[in-house]
Amino acid sequence: MDLDYIKAQLPYSSPFLFVDELLSADENGVTGTYTFKDDLDFYKGHFTNNPVTPGVILTETMAQIGMVCLGIYLQEIDLNKTNNKNTLIAFTSADIHFLKAVYPNEKVTVISKKIFFRFGKLRCDVWMKNEAGQEVCKGTIAGMITTKL
Repeated sequence: MDLDYIKAQLPYSSPFLFVDELLSADENGVTGTYTFKDDLDFYKGHFTNNPVTPGVILTETMAQIGMVCLGIYLQEIDLNKTNNKNTLIAFTSADIHFLKAVYPNEKVTVISKKIFFRFGKLRCDVWMKNEAGQEVCKGTIAGMITTKL
């Protein structure tokens, strides 16, 4: 499957799209990147004079790349379904451990590995690494396929 197709199916847009590039996707996981540009609004008030990317934004980035992109791939390939714009992969839970700070203009890579996908539920192990290859956060994220009204 074309990786740009997966990205085009994401239900997000700027300023809440945290996927720059998908590097790989298969039935077991995905890998993608995002660069946290220094003009993002949340940096203006998060640790004045020493901006750090909020953990909730790191979690969202891991969910968008690691779970939603994988969910789109699995829904298209494994279920042989045509993506329906009324179908969404909704975030249901996360258990994330933060290990290092992520700063403005830092590029991160998110890697996910599927734990399971059945009955419309997806659970993944997800890691985020900085450009030096250091793990900055890791954990488990889950979601489910739902239909928007």
